[in-house]
Amino acid sequence: MALDGKYLYFASDLHLGAPNAVNSAAREKAFIAWLDHIRPNAKAIFLLGDVFDFWYEYKTVVPKGYTRLLGKLAELTDAGIEIHFFKGNHDMWVFDYFEKELGMRIHSNEYTFEHAGKQFYLHHGDGLGPGDYKYKFLKQFFRSTLCQWLFARLHPNFGIQLASLLSRRSRANGGAKDAIYNGPNEEWLYAYVQQMEQKQHHDYYLFGHRHLPLYLPNQQALYVNTGDWIKYQTFARFDNQQLELLQWSDHQVLPYNAD
Repeated sequence: MALDGKYLYFASDLHLGAPNAVNSAAREKAFIAWLDHIRPNAKAIFLLGDVFDFWYEYKTVVPKGYTRLLGKLAELTDAGIEIHFFKGNHDMWVFDYFEKELGMRIHSNEYTFEHAGKQFYLHHGDGLGPGDYKYKFLKQFFRSTLCQWLFARLHPNFGIQLASLLSRRSRANGGAKDAIYNGPNEEWLYAYVQQMEQKQHHDYYLFGHRHLPLYLPNQQALYVNTGDWIKYQTFARFDNQQLELLQWSDHQVLPYNAD
């Protein structure tokens, strides 16, 4: 990525489709307003997973809805803005539709790159760090070709409705836990950053999944969680000098204040 005075943006966890059509549409319009706002100085936009509360691409069928967002993303890539889409645990069944139709780059796992002399490590954040072995096993199964083939046998009306119900339950069960911050020593993604730093240095680690905006430096690296657009409408921006955690509020960009 060449330096040209433009910025890198990072956002995640819109969970479009949840909890209902009205709330999802309002969130979608707010996100599109943000995209319009950052368009003049955006070099690249990184969507770090769970943009959709559920997504599955049948061979000839894609989920209904999200027309405004998909059209806006296509408009931005047509204008030459890089858009990177990371598969989250709620939208891991993205295949090639976004790449072919919208011109986005799809990432199934981590993505690393250098920009302005800084090393970046990006991932949705699910299945990383210590513990949670049950989910890590389920993630391997859900991402398997066997699981995807079995789900494709279901009629879309039934399959998407069933998966959306399970997705809502999963998010509801983890929502209260995600809202609690007990310090960096209790953050499993922060522990993962420290572990990775023992293997290879990166200046910035950016994740979603956690839903709680976090800005946690250590001696070697900075861990940023981009939060979500359900409660916080937070995002990160790299202006070629520093990485900031910001908030979209009342159609303007503000510094994010955790207090």
